[in-house]
Formats: sequence, C-alpha cells, structure tokens
Amino acid sequence: MKKVVIWIGALAAGAVLGVLGIHWLDQVMNVIATVYTRLFQLLAVPTIVLAVITTFATFGSNGSGRIFGRTLTYTLLTTFAAAAIGALLFVLIKPGNLPLADISQADSSQFSALNTNLSYLDHILGVVPNNIVRPFLEGNVLSLLVLAFAVGIGLSKLPDSDNKAVVVKGLTGLQDLLFLLIRGLIWTLPLGIVAFSAQLSAQLSAGVIADSIGKYVLVVLGGNFIQFFVVLPLFLLANGLNPVHVLGRMSPAVLMALFTKSSAATLPVTMESAENRLGVRKEVARFVLPICTTINMNGCAAFILVTSLFVMQNGGTPITMGTILLWILISVISAIGNAGVPMGCFFLTLSLMSGIGAPVAILGIILPIYTVIDMVETAENVWSDSCVCAMTDKSIGQD
Repeated sequence: MKKVVIWIGALAAGAVLGVLGIHWLDQVMNVIATVYTRLFQLLAVPTIVLAVITTFATFGSNGSGRIFGRTLTYTLLTTFAAAAIGALLFVLIKPGNLPLADISQADSSQFSALNTNLSYLDHILGVVPNNIVRPFLEGNVLSLLVLAFAVGIGLSKLPDSDNKAVVVKGLTGLQDLLFLLIRGLIWTLPLGIVAFSAQLSAQLSAGVIADSIGKYVLVVLGGNFIQFFVVLPLFLLANGLNPVHVLGRMSPAVLMALFTKSSAATLPVTMESAENRLGVRKEVARFVLPICTTINMNGCAAFILVTSLFVMQNGGTPITMGTILLWILISVISAIGNAGVPMGCFFLTLSLMSGIGAPVAILGIILPIYTVIDMVETAENVWSDSCVCAMTDKSIGQD
C-alpha cells in the first residue's frame, strides 16, 4: 500500500510539472521517461525467454500443457468479449462519417516507414525464426517464444544428468539475477512515474488530443472501460476471485502499463506484482504472463475492430452484421499476433486496412489522439493478463 501511495504522489507531482510548460523541464522529463522505457524494454526480452525456458525445463511439458490450456482458454474468452463489446457499442453509438475535406487533408506521411504491402500472412510467417540472433536484435517476442518453447521442451525431455542440471541451474541463476535487477529498477520507479506523468500532462496542455473524433473515441474508450471495470471483474467473480483484491495487488503493473504504453516493457513489473503481491505461484506466473503479454490483447482487439469498421465505413463499405462478425474474428486473431509494444496495434490496423484498400489517411486523423487510446488499452491489456494469470492459478490449484 505504501508503494502505491508513493506512486500516486509521483503521478500528481508529474502532472503539475507538465502543466507548468517550462521547455527545459519538459525536455528533462522526456529524457527520463525514455530512459525508463528503454530499461524496461531491455529487461523484458530476457525475462520472457528465461521465464518460458525455466518453466518448461523445471516443471516439464506435461504440467505446462495444463497451464497453457487454461491460459489460452481464458485469453480467447476475454479477447472475444472485448471485441464483441466494441462491436455492440459501434452499432449503438453509430459514429458518423468524417467530412471529405478532413479525409483528403489527413497526413499519412507518418506511415512512410511502414511496409503496408505486408499481408497478415507475412506477419505470421515472420514469427518463424530463420536466425537465432535476429529475434533478440529485433525484439520479435513471438519468435522468441517459439525459440523458448523449443529449448524449454527440449530440456524437459533430456534424461537427467549432470550436464542437464548445470544448464538448468545456470538459467535459473540468470533468472534470479534478472529479477534482482528488476527489483532495483522498480525501487527507483517513482522518478520514472514523475517523468511519464509530466510528459503526458505537457502533451495534453499543448492540445495534442484537442481535435478528437467524438463518437469514435467514445466507442473505443467506452469499450475499454466496460471491459476493464465490468467484464474482467465478472470473469474473476465467476472463478471465485475478488476483483478489488486482485486489482489492488496488481495496481503497480496496471499503472506502469498506463504510462509505458507497452505490455512487454511492463512485464517485469507484472511478474513481480503477481508473485510477491498477489501470491501467484512462480511456476504459473512465470509461464502465463510472458505468454499473455504476446497473445492476450483485449484492448488491441477492440481497437482493431472499431477502427477497421470506422475506416471501412468512411471508405463506403456497408457495415452489415456479417461484416461485423467477420471482423470480430479477424480482430481477435490479429490481436493475438500483435506485439506488446507502443503503437503496435495502430500499425497492425494500418497494415490490415492497406491490405483491403480502405482509406488509411483516416488513421492520420486518429493518430494525434492515439496516445491516450494506447495508454488506456495497454493498461487494460495488462489488467487482463493479471486476471488470466490469477484465474489460471486458481483453477490449477483446484485440480
């Protein structure tokens, strides 16, 4: 509780500093925020790889298979629920089309660095590594998971020997060292929160999100809030868990996600909170959370669905019930394959819209307000990861 109070105080202090509008101070806060984001991203990759390998190697692929089955079930249920809520709100609120002048003036130059000719099949094929070093250099989380699964399962199948024991102990030792570094970074995190808060406050006071798109934003954020405060707590209650207790214990991770806008960068905090604050067993937390970070994207599924329908509607595509149902499926599959990095969901949606010839310039209008959308949906993603982890731990314990 003391840590949460300190974090909230840092949040308030940063908001005040950002509103002051002092140029040099804003630059300092931007540098500090960038440093913290980079440090957590640095720790995220080895955290994912070591967690999966050591879990498989230590507990065996059979026990891990049960955990993975529960994780995948809860992930699919919560992700489909998020997309369905987004679809329902889209039908009820009915965002209108943008004026043609706004669409024609939209700046799509921000997308020049993205190869929009890539199909979703190309994204899937990109998961299969052809070089053992490249996934580490590129931070390709899904490729790293494939490698980690292979190494972990291989170690679990090796007969017991001194060589196997040395390898497993070495990996476990590296993981313990990594968690020591993570705890040290979390200890200094109030400074980072001040910087993140000041950065956001300065952007808001400068009018970055002033030119919103009304009903579209209402659908996206409304869906996220319903999923966060209603649907996910209902999942917890159905599994005999207290949502208030779980959220209170996982609040450091949810707050961290809000400001880093990256569930992968938040992973070290999520794992530390799950194990040491919520009391989830290590073999569950260290297996479930790295997987959830890459496939459990509730907020992203809702964003892809609503944004795709909005863009297609502006391009003249009739939005029928069949279209909505098809894109619920597409959004869930796409979200599962999305990377847990800032703006990953935005660029994936851009790629999907480019592939069907929709007017992607509309995404240039959405871009200025995407900072806030990205923050909210990332916090929802990490909250959903926490819920799936807690439910899996509870169900495995009852077997």
